[in-house]
Amino acid sequence: MILVTGGAGFIGANFVLDWLAESDEPVINLDKLTYAGNLESLASLQDDPRHIFVQGDIADKELLKQLLSKYQPRAIINFAAESHVDRSIHAPEEFIQTNVMGTFHLLEVTRHYWEGLEAGDKENFRFLHVSTDEVYGSLHKTEPAFTETHAYQPNSPYSASKAASDHLVRSYYHTYGLPVLTTNCSNNYGPYHFPEKLIPLVIVNALAGKPLPIYGDGQQIRDWLYVKDHCSAIRCVVEAGQCGETYNVGGWNEMPNIEIVQTVCTLLDEHSPRADKQKYAQQISFVTDRLGHDRRYAIDAQKIQRELGWKPQETFATGIRKTVQWYLDNQTWLANVQSGAYREWLDKNYQGREV
Repeated sequence: MILVTGGAGFIGANFVLDWLAESDEPVINLDKLTYAGNLESLASLQDDPRHIFVQGDIADKELLKQLLSKYQPRAIINFAAESHVDRSIHAPEEFIQTNVMGTFHLLEVTRHYWEGLEAGDKENFRFLHVSTDEVYGSLHKTEPAFTETHAYQPNSPYSASKAASDHLVRSYYHTYGLPVLTTNCSNNYGPYHFPEKLIPLVIVNALAGKPLPIYGDGQQIRDWLYVKDHCSAIRCVVEAGQCGETYNVGGWNEMPNIEIVQTVCTLLDEHSPRADKQKYAQQISFVTDRLGHDRRYAIDAQKIQRELGWKPQETFATGIRKTVQWYLDNQTWLANVQSGAYREWLDKNYQGREV
């Protein structure tokens, strides 16, 4: 049995679904169900006894102790995090509480649990911490991609909070011997993505006839990783990764944001054309850039391929086509996650940015 934290969020939900599609090993899924946690993403597991859902916070030490004592998991995969840069700019304290303090409490409870295991179970136990490439800072256009030894230079409250959590995880290995693993991934995309992030936001706004807001000049470069490839990488690291090591997980797909938006628009033109026969790209609207916006992220994923044999299966062309089609086929899910609170957030973040 494994424990997954944040398993109702975008990447976590995809991981739980993929895990149970590949294995009969049960999953305890602990999620706080904040605005981006959505049990509807796990609706197919509603009557599946292998999926045990618990609503709760990774900062709740008593709950964590109860879960570990009751279920005795052989591994913990920590997805639980506040993860949106724009939200971290408006409300940084939530990111410190969840990403730093939450990770600390999870590590402390896990350490005591692990120390009490029998020798064989103790040796086989793993704690995998899922992190981001944003901890490494920003690259110039010609600089080589981030490797696992790149210095940390976080530039937003979000990335700083994730950097802090990474350092805590590392320290628990070197100080206490806790068998930890860390993965730093590039931008994920795919099914069940909450529509505050670029790709689902573009799809939602395009279909609704609204402007497609692009920060600055749209030339910010990101490496794009299909979420199911990310899930397979995490499974690989849990099973074969070397304790104490970090593995960068990327899609080998560096593209500027404006090209991402144009690609989505082209696919929507193909699969769900506007009633007036105009192109969705006409809805693109450049808005004032966000504070401290990093210019480029790029992941060098050679280590995980060399040591563990993992590499992504999807190109961006194949992954984005699957993603757009999924959103077109799942309009009910998309409508249900766009609550009043979500609309209020969009108004707050984009109001007055038009240029």
